[in-house]
Amino acid sequence: MSKKRQVIHIHLDAAPKPVPGAPCNGCGLCCLLEPCPLGVILSGRRHGACVAVRWHDDIRQYRCGALSEPVAVLQRVLPARLQRLSPGLSAGLAPLLVGWAQRWIALGQGCDSRLDVNMLTEPLEDAKIP
Repeated sequence: MSKKRQVIHIHLDAAPKPVPGAPCNGCGLCCLLEPCPLGVILSGRRHGACVAVRWHDDIRQYRCGALSEPVAVLQRVLPARLQRLSPGLSAGLAPLLVGWAQRWIALGQGCDSRLDVNMLTEPLEDAKIP
């Protein structure tokens, strides 16, 4: 059985992926590969980076925007027409989004990603992906 190979563009300062079961270190690989169930709803897709994943320079980690910036995430994903009809909708829904995110990203449960990571050591255009 062959393994699926995919290039994921990740911040240079991101931590390496922890082993499964270890505490999350904000490496971002799982969210950059595909969205969680909540991310599927927010992104409208099952593959590719989640629209909610955010890089935080101050802590050099990726974080779920549904937790760290729920109003901004909702403003990005809710239809503009709906936001015009109810200007406070994003702020009103933010606590609900945070609750869903805590459940659906398994907050505090540790790394559940089984990705096999091979870091490229040369520019992508010159790299030969194994």
